[in-house]
Amino acid sequence: MQSEKQYIELYQECREQILKRSCAVMNDVRDEAFNRFKSAGFPSQKVERYKYTDVDKAFNPDYGILFTPLGIQPSRYLFNIKEAPVDASKYYNRIADQNDGVTLLNTMLAHECLMVYVPKNTKVEQPLSVDNWIKGEVPSMMNRRILVVMEEGAEATVIINDHATDPQQFLTTQVVEIFCHDNSRLDLYDIEETTPQMRRFSNVYIQEGRDCNVRHTCITLHNGQTRNTCDVMMQGENAEATLNGCVIGSGTQHTDNNTLIRHSVPNCRSEELYKYVLDGQATGAFAGKILVDKDAQKTSSQETNANLCASPESRMYTQPMLEIYADDVKCAHGATVGVLDEAALFYMRQRGISQEEARMLLKNAFLGQVVDQIAYEPLRTRIAVKVEKRFRGELKKCEECKLCK
Repeated sequence: MQSEKQYIELYQECREQILKRSCAVMNDVRDEAFNRFKSAGFPSQKVERYKYTDVDKAFNPDYGILFTPLGIQPSRYLFNIKEAPVDASKYYNRIADQNDGVTLLNTMLAHECLMVYVPKNTKVEQPLSVDNWIKGEVPSMMNRRILVVMEEGAEATVIINDHATDPQQFLTTQVVEIFCHDNSRLDLYDIEETTPQMRRFSNVYIQEGRDCNVRHTCITLHNGQTRNTCDVMMQGENAEATLNGCVIGSGTQHTDNNTLIRHSVPNCRSEELYKYVLDGQATGAFAGKILVDKDAQKTSSQETNANLCASPESRMYTQPMLEIYADDVKCAHGATVGVLDEAALFYMRQRGISQEEARMLLKNAFLGQVVDQIAYEPLRTRIAVKVEKRFRGELKKCEECKLCK
């Protein structure tokens, strides 16, 4: 693997510039991340969690890296880390995987961190929307952090929207750290609408306390190469976690979702549902592990991955896993890979529905189980419309983009 070399040299050459443009909380952990990255490098496909994504190939091009902050305006609950209302050093880089090469690279080079802080017993009525845009006339790379702190009894919905506009090779790394204190509630949505030239790596780390409820929904509507990681650490009794995801792939698009839910204490519950619809020569991968520690008695967990290959050239790789060390649990997992139901297609054709329309309806219905679980109704309606447009070939870009006009 050779791609690490350019990033090692970049950090050595630009370290002072990076430190000058950032803040102490982020700068205090950069050198350690750099030393770890220099030693470990990027994960190869021999590493179990990255067996379906070639990280070296994705990071090998010579990208121009953005160091300048984007100048986000803080609201009551949305803060740049430089203006955080709490000591961000207690949270920043505390639960992110220090052995993951992509996370280490992000920690070295992150140009900005956005902190979402919800005070104790505060319910944020309206969703907090974080819109990420990358555009430019030359290949570019962006490394960003998001830090979410939910104090005891806090409730919020956070929507992360990723967009790319221009027909350039872009790469983004994103590390999201989420701390949910006792009895807090968080709905997190991560939605990607980018371009075939886009490479996106997103690592989400969630820590739950007692009586928490976290729902994370990851939706890939249009992309190039995407790798999403979500690790959940359940550390308080009676916590609940729900991970949902849906992927629409076509052309040569590649989407890899990798999840880990670790039950460390008794009486916790987790559910996981990921669905893929792949057409053309698209490839998909899903690997999800439920890990139940020996002290996590009375655990309840269900993991499901269902996939539809709508063309003979599409490929799906699925690997659901259970690793259980407790003896009083209810855990199950399953995966399916299938094709469009010929009997259902024939039935609809007999009733005057065209072949193209029938295929669209079946694919749309297949993802409906995930879309219907979106709790925030306006977002659920918007995603339902976008999913249908995507299957009709009408959603090939972000609405605000002029690229495809």
